[in-house]
Amino acid sequence: MKAEDKKTGSVFREYFELIVETAVFVFFVMTFVIQAFQIPTGSMEPNLLIGDFLLVNKLIYANSDSALDRLVLPKRAVRSQEIIVFKYPEDLTKDYVKRAIGLPGDVVEIKQKQVYVNQKPLEEPYKYHGDSRVYEDSLEAGFLRDNYGPVTVPAGQIFALGDNRDDSLDSRYWGFVPISYVRGRPWIIYFSYKAEPDAYLKTSFEERMKKLVRFLPKARLNRILKVIH
Repeated sequence: MKAEDKKTGSVFREYFELIVETAVFVFFVMTFVIQAFQIPTGSMEPNLLIGDFLLVNKLIYANSDSALDRLVLPKRAVRSQEIIVFKYPEDLTKDYVKRAIGLPGDVVEIKQKQVYVNQKPLEEPYKYHGDSRVYEDSLEAGFLRDNYGPVTVPAGQIFALGDNRDDSLDSRYWGFVPISYVRGRPWIIYFSYKAEPDAYLKTSFEERMKKLVRFLPKARLNRILKVIH
């Protein structure tokens, strides 16, 4: 074999190994460390907007009872009022983002829009009420929105609410979130654009192309690299 052929083969092998190593690293990171997530609805407004693209820290929480898991990868429990990403209990193929309000053993109650945890009013500077009306009961509104409970959060579960409190489907309607369903905590917004409220429902090829064309002109540059609290 000529020297040139050996050199070419060596270079090709080095590039191939680099590509494989990079692919393995990216797969590991996206599987165990970071998850990309897009905000599809307005349930967390004004803190998280439709069209925000997030990076989610998947290593932060201990959602396993395994002592070995806690020893090898030290993690902590979900804390009250943290934003979490989790598998939607009624459809495990979908991920939801809400705020953890009640932790295992907590007694949660809502009176006239005010949340109480263990009979103490919860200070929520992040929440938003777009509707000043207060519905007294489920018969008036058709659902439990402004008055709820009291309920005790079961072991291994979380009571989650959206920040856009009058326009959020959350634990008031579909129940508790198993801690084992929690994927991680949103960390940073890596891109954001002004998306239409129903953009996530538009999945045809033509609609996807329209979104692509309008993507950059509608970018919200002031939200890029914003750390999420």
